[in-house]
Amino acid sequence: MIPTPDLSHLTDQDKLYVYDPAEDTFLFLDALEQDAEDLKSQKPLICLEIGSGSGCVSAFMGSILGSTNTLYLCTDINNRASDCTHRTGRCNKIPLDPITCDLAHPLSKRLHHSVDIILFNPPYVPTESEEVLSAQSDRSISGSWAGGTDGMEVTNRLLGDVEALLSERGKFYLVTLERNNIPEICERMFRTFRLQCQVRVKTSDHLELTSARS
Repeated sequence: MIPTPDLSHLTDQDKLYVYDPAEDTFLFLDALEQDAEDLKSQKPLICLEIGSGSGCVSAFMGSILGSTNTLYLCTDINNRASDCTHRTGRCNKIPLDPITCDLAHPLSKRLHHSVDIILFNPPYVPTESEEVLSAQSDRSISGSWAGGTDGMEVTNRLLGDVEALLSERGKFYLVTLERNNIPEICERMFRTFRLQCQVRVKTSDHLELTSARS
């Protein structure tokens, strides 16, 4: 088994502002571990995590792929999350490059069709739309879970950009809930972008989806 990244450097104060890894995070790690051999054989050059939070998922990816040949870009709207991601990379000897920004918008032109792996554990809990706007505006910890209508408001904003970011061999990993309407997500990604979806890991409430070019 691939060990979970060391997060002992995160303080109680950090956890007031940055999402502490939980069931959905560990589901994500399970899915990546299942695909570890395939990921290594792909030899990705650019890995992009959207909403990196503590940096746990990107550090885990780094432990799979190694720290020398892959560029690990990590975005988060929360400045404190970017700081935690940087420290997690340093603690686990994985060169994570955090960027404080909204999703991947400032990077989209420069990363056009060049990202081999996209990782996204979005805010997927259904809430009022006003709660999403407030959470994103405040750049607070609630931005890690408040998902708006059907829990999909933030995810929908990214889904339209995924195909333009992915390289020809690219894969997109997404954590979601049954109530986020998984069949509709899969149908949309195939109909609009010809990206084929698979459920990689499933728990009682969470699913880990992978989208790749068909």
